[in-house]
Parts: sequence; C-alpha cells; structure tokens
Amino acid sequence: MYDPCRKAIAVLFAFALSVSPLAEASAASPEPVEAEHGMVVTAQHLASDIGVEILKNGGNAVDAAVAVGYAMAVVYPEAGNIGGGGFMTIRLKDGKTTFLDFRERAPLASTKTMYLDDKGNPVKGLSTDGYLAVGVPGSVLGFETARTRYGTKSREELMAPAIKLARDGFVLDEGDAASLAENAETLVKDPAAAAIFLKSDGKPHAVGETLVQADLAASLSSISELGPDAFYKGPIADAIVKASQERKGILARQDFEQYKVRELEPVKCSYRGYDIFSSPPPSSGGVIICEILNILEGYPISYLGYGSADTVHVMIEAMRHAYVDRNTALGDPDFVENPIGKLLDKGYAQKIREEISAFKAGISQELMPKGFGESTETTHYSIIDNDGNAVAVTYTLNGSFGAGVVAPGTGILLNNEMDDFTAKPGVPNLYGLVQGEANAIAPGKTPLSSMSPTIVAKDGKPFMVIGSPGGARIITITLEAIINVIDHGMNIQEAIDAPRIHHQWLPDKIYMEPYALSPDTRRVLAGMGHDIDIDENWTIWGKAAGILVGGKSLADMGKADSSRYYGAIDSRAASGAARGY
Repeated sequence: MYDPCRKAIAVLFAFALSVSPLAEASAASPEPVEAEHGMVVTAQHLASDIGVEILKNGGNAVDAAVAVGYAMAVVYPEAGNIGGGGFMTIRLKDGKTTFLDFRERAPLASTKTMYLDDKGNPVKGLSTDGYLAVGVPGSVLGFETARTRYGTKSREELMAPAIKLARDGFVLDEGDAASLAENAETLVKDPAAAAIFLKSDGKPHAVGETLVQADLAASLSSISELGPDAFYKGPIADAIVKASQERKGILARQDFEQYKVRELEPVKCSYRGYDIFSSPPPSSGGVIICEILNILEGYPISYLGYGSADTVHVMIEAMRHAYVDRNTALGDPDFVENPIGKLLDKGYAQKIREEISAFKAGISQELMPKGFGESTETTHYSIIDNDGNAVAVTYTLNGSFGAGVVAPGTGILLNNEMDDFTAKPGVPNLYGLVQGEANAIAPGKTPLSSMSPTIVAKDGKPFMVIGSPGGARIITITLEAIINVIDHGMNIQEAIDAPRIHHQWLPDKIYMEPYALSPDTRRVLAGMGHDIDIDENWTIWGKAAGILVGGKSLADMGKADSSRYYGAIDSRAASGAARGY
C-alpha cells in the first residue's frame, strides 16, 4: 500500500543526507529506543510488548523469541506463523553461536516438474496459490527446539499470551487493517480464511474492530498442552492433510511425522574488525552477505560517502557477482554440495574486485555460468536480554498470508513456500529470482532462502542484531543496515530507515527506493552503463528490526551517558515497535 507518511520520512531523510553531515540527519528519523536491561524489536507492537514482559519475568532472549513467534502468528497473520517456517540465529552470553533451521520442506510426493505444463513451462499460480503450494511447516518444532535447548521457561508460560490474544481478540490498528484490506481478494477465495479475516459481507475488518481467532486459540492451546506432537502427529496434522487432499494438494501425514529441525553452524566472516554471524544454507543469506562484505572491504566506501556514485557502483557490482553465486550454486546442504569455503574466501573476493571496472557497469549476461538454463511478507525480529544473550529470528509464510488457505477448524494460515524452489531453471520466481538446478524441487528438500537473521559481534561481545523481510531483497536490506552503521556512522534507526538500493544479477537492473539516489548520482551511474529503476512499491522493501549495543551509533560508543541497548523498528512498519526496559 502506498503510504504518504512513509514516503515523507524517506524524502526528509534523503534531503538531510544530501545537505548535511550524517550526525545531523537524525531529524529525519525518530530516535532509537533506549534500554538498559533488554530490548525486543518486532513488526507488531503487541508482540514486542509480550517479549519484553517475558524478559522482565526472568526469561532469556530465547524464551522471549519463542513467545514473540507464537504471538506474531496471532497479531501479524500476513507473515507471523505456525503454518510456515524460518531460521533462528542465537548467540549466548558465553560466546557460543548457533543456528536453527526450521524452514519448510517439500512434501514427499513432490516432483521436479510438478509446476510445469505438458510443454515444460511453469503454470502461473500453481506454486503460489492453494494447497499444492504448501511446504511442510516447521515453526512449531523450531520454537520447541529452541526452548528446550536454550530457553528457561515452560512452554505453557511462553504460549499463554498468544493464546489469550487469539481467544479474546486484539484491536486492529491502521497497519493491521490495511494489511487485511490489501489481501481481501486472496482471503475471500478460501472459506475458512474468509471466516476469520473478513466480515460476513466479505469486507475486511476495520481499524478499531476486534479480531478474534477462536480456532487458532484452540490449536495453540493444544500445542501448549501436548507439545509439537499436537501439531505433527495429532488432529492438527490430520485436518491440514485432509484439506490438502480435498483441494488438489499433496501433503500427507508422513510429511508431518518425519519433519525435523536442523541445528547448524552459522556462517561466519569478518568485516573491518567486526565478526558477522548469519544464516548458512539452506539460506543463501549469510553466505551472500559475507561475500558482498568481503568484496566491499577492499573499497574505502566510508571515504567515498553514502549515496555517492562511486559507493553505489561498487555496491552494485559486488551484489551482481554475489547473486550469480547465490542463484546458481547454493541449495539444501542435504542435497547439494555448497561451495561455502570458496565464496567466503577473501582471496575470492579479491579476484572479483579485479574484475570490477571503476568506470563501467558490469554485464550480468556475461557472468552466466556454463550450462545454466521469497517474500515481502516474511517478518524479522531482534531480541537481546540483560545477560547479553542475543537472538535474531526471520520466519515466513512466503507471500502475504501465504497460500491464502486455512485448514477448516485449525485457524492456521498455510505457507506457499514451494515457490522458493526452482520450478524451471532460468525462469523467474515470484520475486524475479532466476535460479538453477541446485535449488530444484525434490521430496523432503528445503527451498533456498534469502532470510538473513544476523548477529554482529565486536571483541567477543554482541554489537548488533539485525534482519529483515523482503524476499530476494532481504540480503541487501540487511547488508545495507550493517554498512550504514559501520561505514557511514548512522545510528541504528537511521541505518534501517535509509532509502535502499538492490541488484540481484538478473534482471540486470538497479532497483532503488524513491529518493535513494540524487538525480546527479543517477546520471553518473547511467553514464557508466547502469540501468536504474525507481521502485515505488513500498511493501517489497522490507521492515527491518535492529538492535545496537553500547551506543546509539559508533560515535557514541563508550560515552558515559550512553545507554546499553538501542532498538529500532523500520519506519516502513506501520504497526511495529521497539520495546525495552
């Protein structure tokens, strides 16, 4: 939805950057939220409140992450979920860092060509709409795995706030109501979804009305009482499978019974003395963020300046080269061998820099490997507790409200994550990504993701917790927040609010938010051969959530009057909030 208030923020911010030092640009963004003991930043204020209460009551960051995850399934239905999946990056106070993969899996009846017609061409809508688009959900087992391994609170205590919100309802604010209105045409197609999110006349609920989700409350209560078995081996799984079989889907009971969470080593790299911990395959996020940072480390982008043609040029070329690797080489590690060592190698980044001209745009087609033939409604939240435990969670239904279906009686919106696979090599998916065989569909396989829940450390201590939704743009949104803080000296709110640019190899085009680049910069870039597209679709640029530790910005680190934590929710997020105590 076009939002003139958000546009005004971007205009003011861009103007401030163009006429004054970054230290003076804070007038264009609200001040970050300050706190001493803990911070929770999410895209829905009620979920942020719940997370902070868990911290106040003695829970750690993982406890708060679990409570927030379930709460978001109630109050942020377009992306919060127990019918989808995601990733969690955890850094404990002792320095241990780990990663939980609870991403959706392809049903066992999946086939490589399941979304193609008899001529071998993708059939529009098959991988995005309805039950055939649904992957096996992972969020419930993901949250329980995190809680049992790294949390301190009972499942019942952590789920109680979400159950209450679903049972008693919550009052819709402007952002909540706008989301329902934007997706009403999708929701009305499924009777069970329409019965929850639309009124009897088919119109969406309005601002100030209360949204009650009785079926979801019952499902959550069952999970709270019985644990994940209630979802994967009980009536909830049976209801979803039944609905799938009746509506041309392929989900089976065995898909649910065999689902497992993977605990993996995070991707790690360094950038200008900071340690980056992020998501490994089956996410491309951490690998590609690190590859881009390795390339950019060889350029003095702080000296070149934020938004300058020189800075933007090298950023775009780094993105171009890294997204070739993302789209052609990476996939589920249980099915393909990912060349992580090569892609993270500083020497590999140096070779890429040698191929980048300082004066001329690269040509994406020339980087096409031999033989080569996600979503805006993901959501991210960042949490840190009094002991310094930090958690970054990105989870998703893929498209807004997922596949737009709810199995009758469950209240659970289901994902359309199967679209993240390569339906056909060389053919763009929902987000324009042109991908290869490494991400082809296979039974039990996890689709490649761009989700990038990231924790940055300095001298062994947490420095930044960051991540974002945004489909293919998650990587560049998260990347730009990091370099805005480290290279350009912005505070965490400015770093998240700053207008963004994006390049993903194919199509060979720079996408920019309105006012991200000045007319002069655009003219210089065009003269270098860059094709620039101003993308005014605000919904696809993500709603980042971040925390900075030790100061509002690098310039404030170590000052006597600095608070311990600074939290920021993207100004693009109408209903989000940073909450601390």
